Amino acid sequence: MQKLLYLLFDNADADGTRLRESLCEVAVPALRSSGATEISVFGNDAEVAAGSPMGKCDPPIRAMVSFWLHDASERGPAEEVLASLASGIAGYLVLESRPVIHARSKGERTTGMKQMTCIAKRTDLSQDEFIRIWHDDHREVAIETQSTFGYVRNEFIRSLTPDAPDHWSALVEESFPIEAIADPMVFFDAKTQQELEMNRKRMLESCARFLDFDSLEVTFVSEFWYG
Repeated sequence: MQKLLYLLFDNADADGTRLRESLCEVAVPALRSSGATEISVFGNDAEVAAGSPMGKCDPPIRAMVSFWLHDASERGPAEEVLASLASGIAGYLVLESRPVIHARSKGERTTGMKQMTCIAKRTDLSQDEFIRIWHDDHREVAIETQSTFGYVRNEFIRSLTPDAPDHWSALVEESFPIEAIADPMVFFDAKTQQELEMNRKRMLESCARFLDFDSLEVTFVSEFWYG
């Protein structure tokens, strides 16, 4: 089995809820009929409208769909339906790991919100050192300084669609309480202003050790898991 991940791009003023609904109602059955399993839909919909995405993509990322196939070469029907619902798609074959597993109910909106971040390694780091810092050192910092209750790594193996951005190393999914989207005290799991500043500083310093900040692309989404 192989995991595939597709970013969907659309205009910033397009209806994110309508796109997410179309993915759930149209794309999911089509993906299922083409052999996909463990289907998840992530949409920048009205539930997460209070958040401010950070990125340079034009048009921006408005949704993501991930699923598993026995063979990625059989992805044609899946790409066709996804491409019909947005102005552009970028597909990747990924390696998944789940350091923090969160609860999901099939077919329902997952509790809280998800911060979806495309990341790239610093150019002065080797791949081995990038993985060591990210998987070992940074993991503990992220858990200790944020209110994260779910954490998924998707390491990019190769691009699947023409013109998919090739400067990213991975996409990280982090689940937070919904209040974290607008309240930094909740996001950084802080009780006081001093604790907020301390956690924020520690997190940023840890990220700076292995990430290229100029390549970060952050999108806030709702998650729907269909199994």
